[in-house]
Amino acid sequence: LVKHNGGCHCGAVRFEVWSSPHLHVFDCSCSICTKKQNHHFIVPKSNFTLLQGGDHLTTYTFNTHAAKHTFCRVCGVQSFYTPRSNPDGYVAPHCLDPGTVQSVTVEKFWGDKWEESMKAHKTIRDM
Repeated sequence: LVKHNGGCHCGAVRFEVWSSPHLHVFDCSCSICTKKQNHHFIVPKSNFTLLQGGDHLTTYTFNTHAAKHTFCRVCGVQSFYTPRSNPDGYVAPHCLDPGTVQSVTVEKFWGDKWEESMKAHKTIRDM
């Protein structure tokens, strides 16, 4: 594992996450990920540390309210969130600072058919 640092656009929110330098990223087709063109990878909560900006965060939920879409209330960037598939996990690929990611593998996840996709995916809950 390597330490990746990242944050939002305005710099109010900063975090660090311990993960492989080779990211396995999901391109999700659920309604919100489609609108945001969101890609994400999953790390356990224990590998994520919010360094600053907790007071600048706000959260949006919908449908089952299991996913916590956290974003900076200053610049609007979602630099991490808690996914429905892994409520004890965090995701943060698009806001990582350059220099620590060596490769990215993108896998399509059919989030618009969430229940069916979760049953078919053999490893996502264990990530």
